[in-house]
Amino acid sequence: MGRRTLLLDWGEAKARAELDVAGHIEELLLPLLRSIGKPPALIGYCLGGTMALAAANLAKCERVVTLAAPWHFDHYPDASRRALDDMWRHAQAASRELGALPMEVLQASFWSLAPERTVQKFAEFGRLDPASPEAARFVELEDWANEGEPLPLPAARELIEDIFGRDLPGAGQWEVGGRTVTERLSVPLLNLTAERDQIAPAITVAAGETIGIQSGHVGMIVGSARARLHEALKAFLTPCR
Repeated sequence: MGRRTLLLDWGEAKARAELDVAGHIEELLLPLLRSIGKPPALIGYCLGGTMALAAANLAKCERVVTLAAPWHFDHYPDASRRALDDMWRHAQAASRELGALPMEVLQASFWSLAPERTVQKFAEFGRLDPASPEAARFVELEDWANEGEPLPLPAARELIEDIFGRDLPGAGQWEVGGRTVTERLSVPLLNLTAERDQIAPAITVAAGETIGIQSGHVGMIVGSARARLHEALKAFLTPCR
């Protein structure tokens, strides 16, 4: 595609301990975008896509792609929102002591969105030959999914109470960098959704061009559906478009 690709590493949680979600955009993402020298194309996965949309309100961008990224959080099933709120009520005391929400707790909240699927995938794993490539891939993927940095406490609070709880993005009330951010950009926007996604259901996506991919939340990135994802990205990002 003739593009230079940069991957943002947010760094260790302890170095970001005072930042909420908006603060990560203001203090880390926006300075990086402005340092590049020309408007970049932004691609964000899951909450990273939500943050990319917000950043595109505040920094010059060529175009934006979201991958399985929610914007309308009140479109989540009520049961899912209640489960997340319940998790937060039980985890707040420990999180205050630690200064962060452990990844294990956040991952458990993801499992609660589709508990039957969680049980099913481990049951299927139990039927695999432990020495098979499929078993090795399963273990590698689970290690990747569960080894992330904890979420700094201010970010966890904003994510659960304001973004999920009050749906500030979808309600048009989310303020980042002193400005209210919107899903309606002045540059091209493509939303790629996973049709079997329980973590970021397609119904939660921002307004704009949307392409659905037959996969789950993680499968669209690392599973067989990634070929379809790559095709859509190439078509949207090719400079001659």
